[in-house]
Amino acid sequence: MSANPRVDYQTNPSQYRHWSLKFDGPVATLAADFDENAGLRPGYKLKLNSYDLGVDIELNDALNRIRFEHPEVRTVVITSLKDKVFCSGANIFMLGVSSHAWKVNFCKFTNETRNGLEDSSRHSGLKFLAAVNGACAGGGYELALACDEIILVDDRSSAVSLPEVPLLGVLPGTGGLTRVTDKRHVRHDLADLFCTTTEGVRGQKAKDWRLVDDIAKPAVFAQKVRERALELAQRSDRPAHAQGVALTPLARTIEADALRYGHVTVEIDRARRTATLTVSGPSGAQPATIDAIVAAGAGWYPLALARELEDASLSMRTNELDIGTWLVKTRGDAAAVLATDALLIAHKDHWFVRETIGLLRRTLSRLDVTSRSLFALIEPGSCFAGTFLELALACDRSYMLALPDDPARAPRITVAETNFGLYPMATGQSRLGRRYYEDPTALEAVRARAGQPLDAGAALALGLVTSSPDDIDWTDEVRLATEERAAMSPDALTAMEANLRFNGPENLFTRVFGRLTAWQNWIFQRPNAVGDKGALKVYGKGEKAAFDWNRV
Repeated sequence: MSANPRVDYQTNPSQYRHWSLKFDGPVATLAADFDENAGLRPGYKLKLNSYDLGVDIELNDALNRIRFEHPEVRTVVITSLKDKVFCSGANIFMLGVSSHAWKVNFCKFTNETRNGLEDSSRHSGLKFLAAVNGACAGGGYELALACDEIILVDDRSSAVSLPEVPLLGVLPGTGGLTRVTDKRHVRHDLADLFCTTTEGVRGQKAKDWRLVDDIAKPAVFAQKVRERALELAQRSDRPAHAQGVALTPLARTIEADALRYGHVTVEIDRARRTATLTVSGPSGAQPATIDAIVAAGAGWYPLALARELEDASLSMRTNELDIGTWLVKTRGDAAAVLATDALLIAHKDHWFVRETIGLLRRTLSRLDVTSRSLFALIEPGSCFAGTFLELALACDRSYMLALPDDPARAPRITVAETNFGLYPMATGQSRLGRRYYEDPTALEAVRARAGQPLDAGAALALGLVTSSPDDIDWTDEVRLATEERAAMSPDALTAMEANLRFNGPENLFTRVFGRLTAWQNWIFQRPNAVGDKGALKVYGKGEKAAFDWNRV
C-alpha cells in the first residue's frame, strides 16, 4: 500500500471545496473557485484556480450528479468565480513534489474526466460550454477544449494558452495538443506558435486561429453565454420534466487487504502482488419495467455495479501501485445477468438507462487503460455472460476451466447482443471487434452462437478464451501464469499491454492516451523536466532551468 494516505474517489456536493453547482432550467453552471488551502496532499497551494487530483475528483462527481440527478439539464456551462482567472491548469508545485506514478495517474484520471464530457455530448445529449472569463492556461484550457464550444471574454487581458513546453519542459498532459489539432483543426504552424509562447492568445486572434469559438465584451459576456447555452440545449433530447435519481453513498468496507462493496470484492495477496476482483451478478427479484427501474434509483443493479466497479478500479490504481496483476472473476446466475442486459437494450433510449449504460461504458474503458495485467478466470459458478463477458474480453488473457466429464459443474460463457457495440472501447470498436480485427467471418461465427452457453471447448474453438486447462492442470497453469507475470518488468508490461489492447483504428481518445503514455511519461522522467535543475523543479524559484541540449 502507498505510504501516503489513501485517496478516496467518493465525495458529494456538501463536501466540495473547489466547485459550485447552480441549476436554472435546462442550464447548469459548474463554477470553479478552488480553495488554495485544500490541496489533496501537503506541500503546495492551489493558487489562481490551479488544480490537483482532489479538484478533479470533485469535478467527476459533479458531472455524475448532473447526469443522474438533474435530467432536465441539457447544457453545462463551465466557468470561474475568481476575478480575471478561469483556470491556470494543473498545480505546478504539486507536479514538482509528486512521484512519477502520481503524476501519471493524475493525468490519466484527468484525461478520463475530460473525455467523459465528450462521451456525454456524443451519447447522452449533454452539451458543454466553456465560459472563459479570465486567464485560461494549460490544463484549464484543456478543460475548455473538452467542451463542445468555448466563449472567451474579450477584455484585452484574458487569454488561452498551453505554456507547458516553454515554462515547464513538459507537454500538455490531458489532451491539449491532440484537441488543438484533431478537434479544433488549428493550423499546425499556428499551433506551433501557440504552444511555444507563454503569454497565450487573446481576443479576435484566438477566434481567428480557431482556439475559441467566439468572443464577447465583458458587458455582454454573460448574456452571450446564456443565449448560446440555451441554443446548445435545443440540440439535446434529455427530458425537461423527469425526476432525477439521487446518487446515494456507496456501501463500502475498506480493509488492509480488501475492498468490499455490495456486488464487487477486491482481495489482495501482497506476497504474490495480485488482486482478485470478483463481481457478483444480480440476485433476487429485479425491476422489470421502466417505472420500476427508475423507482429503484441508485439501487438498480446495473448502476450500483458500475459505481462500485469504478470506485474499486480507481482506488486500486492509485492506492495499490505494487499490485500489478488483477485476477478477474464473476459469481452468480448468467440468466439473471442476461435478463438485466435485455432490459438495458429494451430501454436504452430512456434517459436513466442511457446514463447507466454510459457509466458502464466509461467504467469498462477505465479497465482498458488501467496499467495492470488483467487475467480472467472462468470457473464453476462464474457468470461471464453479456455485460459480464465484457470483463473477460477486456482482459489480457482468459483461462476457462474445462470439465468434459462433469458437464453439470463446467463453467460456460454466453455472448449476447450487449457484446456487439453497447460498450465501445476508446477506439470506437466493440471488444469483440477488437479481438477479431473486425473480421466479418469470425464475428459472424460468434454471433451465430449468441445466446448459447458455451463450454470451454466451444469457447476456445471460437477464440473467445486464451486457454482451457482441465481440472488436473488448472491450478498449476493459472499459478505459473500469474507467477511469471509478476516476475516481469512492470514498465515493459505496461507498454506491451497498451500496445496490444489498442490494436484498432486511432481516434482522438486513443491519441490522447497514447501520447500521455509514450511522450509525456518519457518527458516526465527526463532531467530536463524533473532533474535538480529541470524546468519543473526550478519553476517559481527564480532559477533558470539547465537543459541537456542533446536531441534524443
